[in-house]
Amino acid sequence: MSKPIAAIVGRPNVGKSTLFNRLIGERRAIVEDTPGVTRDRIYGDTDWNGLSFTLIDTGGIEPDSEDIILSQMRAQAQIAIDSADVIVFMTDSRSGLVADDTEVAKLLRKSGKPVIPVVNKCDSAGAPPDTFYEFYELGFDIDPIAVSSVHGTGTGDLLDRIVELLPERSGSDDDEEAIKVAVIGKPNAGKSSLINRISGKKRLIVSDIPGTTRDAIDTEIRTGDKKYIFIDTAGIRRSSKIKDSVEYYSVLRAKTAAERADVCILMIDAAEGVTEQDEKIAGIAHEAGKAVIIAVNKWDSIPDKDNRTVKDYDNRIRTALSYMTYAPIMYISALTGQRVTELFGQIDLVFSQSMLRVSTGMLNDVLADATTRVQPPTDKGKRLKIYYMTQASVAPPTFVIFCNNAELFHFSYQRYIENCLRNTFGFNGTPIKIVIRERGESADV
Repeated sequence: MSKPIAAIVGRPNVGKSTLFNRLIGERRAIVEDTPGVTRDRIYGDTDWNGLSFTLIDTGGIEPDSEDIILSQMRAQAQIAIDSADVIVFMTDSRSGLVADDTEVAKLLRKSGKPVIPVVNKCDSAGAPPDTFYEFYELGFDIDPIAVSSVHGTGTGDLLDRIVELLPERSGSDDDEEAIKVAVIGKPNAGKSSLINRISGKKRLIVSDIPGTTRDAIDTEIRTGDKKYIFIDTAGIRRSSKIKDSVEYYSVLRAKTAAERADVCILMIDAAEGVTEQDEKIAGIAHEAGKAVIIAVNKWDSIPDKDNRTVKDYDNRIRTALSYMTYAPIMYISALTGQRVTELFGQIDLVFSQSMLRVSTGMLNDVLADATTRVQPPTDKGKRLKIYYMTQASVAPPTFVIFCNNAELFHFSYQRYIENCLRNTFGFNGTPIKIVIRERGESADV
C-alpha cells in the first residue's frame, strides 16, 4: 500500500472498533458490547491535517488463549502490527491496568514500532479518572492519551499524534483502476479459503466453524499490471437463523459489499448443490445489477466424476437460478487450487462485458431485425409500436426503448429483445436492464 498505516490493537472489548469507526467517519466495523466481535483485520482510509493514511481495526488479543478462533485473531493482529507504521494501543479506563494489557504491551515492544497508549472510556468532562494514570506504568516513550471513542473527546489529540509519527510516502495508488470483487455465499462455502488461496497468504481467518467472518474484508491482489480488490463477506444465513444483532449487521454488510463491487463471485458448496438460500443470495447480486461468476467450490470432494457430472450440475444450477443464465459457471477447489487462477480471466471478461457500450445505430439495427422476425404484441386491437432504442448506462448495461404504449410491452417481449441483444453483443456474465418509455418521455433512468 502506498499510504502509511496505523493499526489499532488491544485486548477484547476495549472499544477498538468504535474508535475505528469514528476515525474513518463511517460504521464499517461491527460494534457490539461482546468480546471477539471483530475477528479479521478491517481496513479504512482517513486523513488528518492533509495526510491521508490507512487505519486497521483488529480483533482483541488474548495472549494466553488456546481457543482456535482467538489464536487466529491473535495471529491476524500480529500481521497488522508487522505491517503498521504506528500502533494505537487501546486500553480501558473503567477496568484499569490489567494483566492482559501488560502482556499485550510486551508484544508491542518487540515490534520496534512507535506505540501510542490510548486509554478509552474517559467519558466524563474534565480531568481523566484516577485509573488513567495507571497506564503510565506500561513505560512507553509516548504518554497515554485519554479518549472517549463514543463521544469523540480526545480523538483530535490522538490524530495529531498519529500524523506526527507516520512517515510521509510519495506516490499514490488512488488513481489506479482496480476491479472490486465481492465473494458472497452462505456460511462455510469457502469464501475466505478462496481469497487466501488467491492471495497466497493467510490474509483472512479460515475455520470450519460457520459464521467465522462477520465483517466485509478488503484484500488487494495484483496479477501482472492488473489490480483487484477482493471483498470477503460474512456468510449470509436464512433470516430465521439470524439470532443476534451481530449476525444481522453481518448480512447488511454482505449486501453492502455486493452493492459496492464490480463483480460478484457466488460461492456454492458442490456437496450441497444449489440451496434455497443460494438462490436468495444470488438474487442480491442480480438485483444490484452486478456481473456474476458462479463458483462451485469443493469440486475435489465430489467422487466418481465423469463427463456427465459437470453437465448434470450445470443443468441443476441453470434450473435453480433460471434468472441468472448469463452467469458463467466454474468448478473450483479453494483447498487444492484447482482452476482458481482461471477466475481472473473470467473476472476480466464479465467486468468488461458489464462496461460494454453499443452505439445507438447498432442497437436499432438489432431492434429492426428483431421486430421483423417476431412482430410486437397486440392487445385488444392495439399493436405495440417500437420507435427506437438507446443505451443509457453501463454496469449493468441499461437500455431505454421508446414505444407508443408501455403497457403493451409485455415482459415476454422484453425478454425476447434481451436475448437478441445477448446473441449479438454477448453481455456474458452481466444482467441487462431494459427500461420502457413512451414517446416524449425522458431517456434518463
